[in-house]
Amino acid sequence: MIVTKTEACTRTKYRVWLDGEFAFVLYKGELSRYGVREGEDLPPETVDKIEKEVVLKRAKLYAMHLLEDMDRTESGLREKLRRAMYPEKAVDQAVEYVRSFGYLDDSRFAENFVRSRKNSKSRKEIRALLAQKGVSSERIDEAFEICYGEGGEEEAVRGLLRKKRFDPGEEDEQKLRKIYAYLGRKGFGYETVRQVIQNYSEDA
Repeated sequence: MIVTKTEACTRTKYRVWLDGEFAFVLYKGELSRYGVREGEDLPPETVDKIEKEVVLKRAKLYAMHLLEDMDRTESGLREKLRRAMYPEKAVDQAVEYVRSFGYLDDSRFAENFVRSRKNSKSRKEIRALLAQKGVSSERIDEAFEICYGEGGEEEAVRGLLRKKRFDPGEEDEQKLRKIYAYLGRKGFGYETVRQVIQNYSEDA
């Protein structure tokens, strides 16, 4: 394979193109070690060695580091690896590697996400946030079923009313309309809000 281009992306790292296509990123010392020079041929066995012993190894370590830093979805992890300029083949293999240890689990991520937010956000908000993170609708539904059980969103509504320092004895009709509108924008259903407000003095 012909090294068609090497391009500095930092002071120490270089993007490498083989036969006109982006292949991988190497440190300056690795270019010399493996004989990567523009316009010259790079034997297939050397390319294979670089991909397995350097690029893939580094991708696996980076994936592990990312998951130690915080729990992530598969989609989020893939995006991070791509931004770090790992080729798609290395991304796929690194994802499978961490998954094999149980470090990557979208269902677990969704459950933890719902549990940590169900008392402050509506299901609608939580669903939108999880969807943005690449969690499937099926996994979101499963997480809701597990985390909410028979309960609904009442505690989240009560929590937001407490933050607003809501006092049913002092709120006039205009203020109540504003409260309903605010909670409606947060994704809570009218009937849920009405019941919580109706019983607020007993529950707060």
